[in-house]
Amino acid sequence: MSQMTGGELLVGALERHGADRVFCVPGESYLAVLDALFDASIPVTVCRQEGGAAMMADAHAKLTGKPGICMVTRGPGATNASAGVHIAAQDSTPMILFIGQIERGMREREAFQEVDYRQMFGGIAKWVAEIDHADRVPEFISRAYHVATSGRPGPVVLALPEDMLVETANVTQPAAWTQTETYPGLTQMADLQKRLWAAERPIAILGGSRWSEDAVAAFTRFAERFALPVACSFRRQMLFDNLHDNYAGDVGIGINPKLLARIKGSDLILLVGGRLSEMPSQSYSLLNIPSPAQQLVHIHPDAEELGRVYVPSLAIHASPTAFAKALEAVQPPNELRNSGQSETAHQDYLDWSGARPKTPGELQMAGVMDWLEANLAEDTICTNGAGNYATWLHRFHRFRRFGTQAAPTSGSMGYGLPAAVASKLAYPEREVICFAGDGCLQMTMQEFGTACQESANIIVLVIDNGMYGTIRMHQERTYPGRPSATNLVNPDFAVLARSYGAFGETVKTTAEFGPAFERARASGKPAILHLKLDPEAITPAASLSQIRTAALDKH
Repeated sequence: MSQMTGGELLVGALERHGADRVFCVPGESYLAVLDALFDASIPVTVCRQEGGAAMMADAHAKLTGKPGICMVTRGPGATNASAGVHIAAQDSTPMILFIGQIERGMREREAFQEVDYRQMFGGIAKWVAEIDHADRVPEFISRAYHVATSGRPGPVVLALPEDMLVETANVTQPAAWTQTETYPGLTQMADLQKRLWAAERPIAILGGSRWSEDAVAAFTRFAERFALPVACSFRRQMLFDNLHDNYAGDVGIGINPKLLARIKGSDLILLVGGRLSEMPSQSYSLLNIPSPAQQLVHIHPDAEELGRVYVPSLAIHASPTAFAKALEAVQPPNELRNSGQSETAHQDYLDWSGARPKTPGELQMAGVMDWLEANLAEDTICTNGAGNYATWLHRFHRFRRFGTQAAPTSGSMGYGLPAAVASKLAYPEREVICFAGDGCLQMTMQEFGTACQESANIIVLVIDNGMYGTIRMHQERTYPGRPSATNLVNPDFAVLARSYGAFGETVKTTAEFGPAFERARASGKPAILHLKLDPEAITPAASLSQIRTAALDKH
């Protein structure tokens, strides 16, 4: 075997482990890697800012199950990328972030852009390391793949000293990474079956990562056998067909009150893959901590998550995919004690998501969602960041298939646009719709240029109310009539799109939306539809003035 540089060994390792794509912002600190990518089979997407690149890597991993690969330069490049690393950590997403680093002989002098990455990322990454010698590159990459994907997935950060990348070595690449599954024990599954037989008001909540299309199908068959109501955790609605007779709704922000009551009144909660953290747990008020009043069967791929917040009646250390396979052997009794509950739960969901509240202004988001529900294919991928606008997507869109949602459970603004770009590159044959508020979009708006460069024909819906709407809503609730630091002066987003040579159009009324969307579709280009929303239309349930008045009445 011939001598290879550290940069060549790194790219060779990524090829061996099946990397689909590299998202990067180039930097002089890892030129040797960029040079090795010139001859590689891995596509490279050049992003405008490192936060966008890391978010794209996260979204790619969410939809494919493979670690997302991101490369950035040292110092400012790494600090920018930290936004995406935090998302991957809270969302349990496998990601590997490579950071160019100063030369080894310059350490501890505060060299140009020097950062100790073990300290910087130690609290949000699963593993942080620096590769000191070229002959250890294959070892570190193999470990990174396994750490990022094992147990509860998450981000790994590897720093690459500039001189190490041009150092040569003669080493053999290890075997390609494969996903390691953790299967439940027979005794645990027998215990679960007994509890299900005895339960009168059971419900399942699906969340987390490490799911697959086959796992979702297997769990669906299990739910059908047991007539089990199934809910999905915050921004994980794609884990169960929302129009299936067993679907009960999502457990997130603005939860259906009837679903909330159903969970609180249940006698058995089957929590699969998720952690029931702050948002789905309604600020940790849904279950008693540490001992829930209900029986809690918690299934999670990371043993350290079992009992971390809630003490389960039955803890099952298993990945969702392995657990779903094991469920094929779990059979219902001759007579179910919870008969009819799934139908009622599903009807409650249909009533909740089917409501079409009227809000102030000529553009009705209920009408926009009506049009989309009637005209989007089941495999359409929807992305979003954070903001009140996302309520319209989460409550009123009905996700039908696995792999159709890329959204941050971490609540990160700016996520939707880079996630849409990554989604379209991963699945170019599918339609990809990005939902973004005016404030949310401007966090990563420059990545629309990446979409154009990659010919990623996404359709971005910018829901513009001229403010940081979520914060303004909270201000009016807490300090009514005293808005502070929430108003925005925005560009004409449609003109911005056209300046890239893309499609852009402004939508001011409900009737204008459908034809504008069809024109965006037909353009064959990345597109921005600038939806001008009345600032009063702050939530589906209440206007800004109604929230302010209610708060003043309390005062």
